[in-house]
Amino acid sequence: MAKLYFRYGTMNSGKSIEVLRVAHNYEEQGKKVLLLTPVVDDRFGVGQVASRIGMQKGATVVDEHLDMVALASTERPNCILVDEAQFLSTVQVAQLIEVVDELDIPVIAYGLRADFMGQLFEGSNALLAVADTIEEIKTVCWYCNKKAIMNMRCKDGIPIFHGEQIQIGGNESYVPVCRKCYAANKKKAQN
Repeated sequence: MAKLYFRYGTMNSGKSIEVLRVAHNYEEQGKKVLLLTPVVDDRFGVGQVASRIGMQKGATVVDEHLDMVALASTERPNCILVDEAQFLSTVQVAQLIEVVDELDIPVIAYGLRADFMGQLFEGSNALLAVADTIEEIKTVCWYCNKKAIMNMRCKDGIPIFHGEQIQIGGNESYVPVCRKCYAANKKKAQN
């Protein structure tokens, strides 16, 4: 019986490299993988899953017009992997549920849990509510040795705590931090 997995972590926790590793493992065994990434993630080019360590692979772009159930019915992959799943809509997560429950195809979705203000993304909220298995991909705080659980947005190396929820970026824009270091930086920014 297939399951819907949500594997979440902060920026720099290795989510995309994990997507690429799992895809490679399936393909090395001669199994078919359907790799998906939301259209909004254009950091390395639209339709690309890329890791900061330099690995990259083309993926099917998920936009508001893509019917993932029809695509999975046609392609019949052994597994579907979704990168940057926080950018999915609730309707798109419902499509993934249908793929798992009706087509018996496992789906593993990777993404951020919350934005730089500590608010859940729409896709993450939906996945946390319905995923069969929820797993955290861990990394350490940029400032100390505690587990990072938050994403802190920076501009020119200075932490900022306001702005649009979605701003695509990497190390130049975000650092993973623990709750204590997040709060200390936010307090410092307010003074």
